[in-house]
Amino acid sequence: MNAVTPIPQLQPHSGSRIALRSSKTLGWQGFGAELLNVSAGLHRIPAFKHHRVGVHVGAPVRARCLCNERRHVRIQAHGDADVIPAGLDGQWNDDAACTIFSVWIGEEFAQRTVEQLALKPGSAQLRPQFQMRDPRFQHLAWALRAELEADDASDPLYAESLCTAMVVRLIGGAPTLDDRRRTLAPGTAARVIEFIDAHLDQRLTLSELAALADLSVPHFKVLFRETLGMPVHRYVVQRRVERAKTLLLQGKLNASQIALDTGFAHQSHMAHWMGRLLGVTPRELLFASRDRTT
Repeated sequence: MNAVTPIPQLQPHSGSRIALRSSKTLGWQGFGAELLNVSAGLHRIPAFKHHRVGVHVGAPVRARCLCNERRHVRIQAHGDADVIPAGLDGQWNDDAACTIFSVWIGEEFAQRTVEQLALKPGSAQLRPQFQMRDPRFQHLAWALRAELEADDASDPLYAESLCTAMVVRLIGGAPTLDDRRRTLAPGTAARVIEFIDAHLDQRLTLSELAALADLSVPHFKVLFRETLGMPVHRYVVQRRVERAKTLLLQGKLNASQIALDTGFAHQSHMAHWMGRLLGVTPRELLFASRDRTT
C-alpha cells in the first residue's frame, strides 16, 4: 500500500524497536544499517524516501503483516528478508520479540547502480518482496552485518561494495563482461592505482574510482579484481598498511598520526589491520626493526 492510502489502524501501535547497533558513525554514505531489537506487538512503519530491507535474525517468529495492499501470515525464519521499496508503508504484528538486521538504501544510491547496469526500463526496479529466501543475498547481508558489529570495521569501501552487490541482487542485474575486456587497460589500472596511493588519507568511494576508469561501479569491481587479484577495498587496506609500515620504520611520526595519515580511523584500527595482514603489531614491528639494527 502506498503512502497516499493509509493502512487501516485496527489497534493502537504497541511494539517498540530498539537499535542495538547503528552504522551512523561508520562513514557509510547513501545507505546504512541497524541491528534492531523488536518487541512483540503491532508495529506501524511509515513510508520512507529510501528502500528498506529487514532480515530476520535468530529463532523463528510468527508474524502477520499488511503492506502494498497484501496481507501475509508467515513464520519468519533466520535469514528471511522483507524488501520494502521507497514510498510504501506497512504494519507488522509479531507474536514474540525478535531481532532484525535492517538495511536502508537511498534512492539515489540504488538508481545510480541501476543506471550503470544499463538494463531495460522497467526491468530494473526494487519490488516489494516478503519472506525472500535467497542464499546469495543472505551471504551479502551477513557480511554487512559483520561490518556493523565489528570492533574495527574495514574501510567504508567494503560496505559500499556489499550494498552495491545487494542492489544488483535485488534487481536481478548481475553484470556481464565483454569477451574482449576482462581486465582493466594498463593505463587505466595505473591511473586508478596512482589515485589510490595519492589519497590514502581520505575517504575513497567506488563511484569516484569507477569514474576514473570510465566504468560503472559493478563492472569496475569485477575488472579491478581480475586485474589486481583482490577486491578494491582489500587493495586499499593493503596499501594503507604498507604505507603505515614505511612511516613507522622511518620513526618521524607517532603511531596515532600515522594512523590518520594513512586513512585509518584510529591507532587501534591500524594495529588491527597490520596484525591481520603483516602478522605483527606496530610495536612488534618497531621492536623487530631495533633488534636488527643493534
